[in-house]
Amino acid sequence: MAQSSRSLARELALLILGQISDKTTAPATDHALTLEDLLLAALAALHGHMRDALERSAQDLHRSQQHALESELGSRELAKARDNLRMGLEKAEQVINRLSAVLDLPRLLLAAEQEQVRSHCLRLAAAVREHRTTLDQQLDDVMEGWRLARLPQVDRNILRLAAAELMVLDTPVAVVCNEAVALASTYSDTEGRRRINGILRRFTAAQLSPAGA
Repeated sequence: MAQSSRSLARELALLILGQISDKTTAPATDHALTLEDLLLAALAALHGHMRDALERSAQDLHRSQQHALESELGSRELAKARDNLRMGLEKAEQVINRLSAVLDLPRLLLAAEQEQVRSHCLRLAAAVREHRTTLDQQLDDVMEGWRLARLPQVDRNILRLAAAELMVLDTPVAVVCNEAVALASTYSDTEGRRRINGILRRFTAAQLSPAGA
């Protein structure tokens, strides 16, 4: 199976996991993981999230503009206006990144029709569902003051996919880490990408050490 197909399967698995509540504990089945229904639900959720984020970004930019126009722009006012503008632009950048992910979903839907991609995608999602309790505990052990439950859902699922590939499917460490960072670059933000990278470094180090073996 080509590396590009494996990457597509990971993306599909991540989108599927995003449609499954953390409170669900039953093992995954092909019926429960029907790709068409779950991916359409993921597409709708991403569109809704993107629309909300765009509206919030527009509001932030508008407030920054109004503050700049209405204030005398002394040193404190100018600094505040600049901070508001920076925050608005950062949020706009995040929305644009998510927009690229939404526009890429038709490619994922087409890939879902390929049997190898579909099979590997379901295998990845099932591995997370079936071993989630153990995976979550192992990830919690290397969180350093955080808990997995405190992270955004997409970050939790990227980490779970990576942990499942390492612990259940015996995927090479370098491949897992590179793919997790690639997913975070598309579906998370800058802070999430850094956090995921750090957690995975500690996780892999713990698993490769004699105590974690």
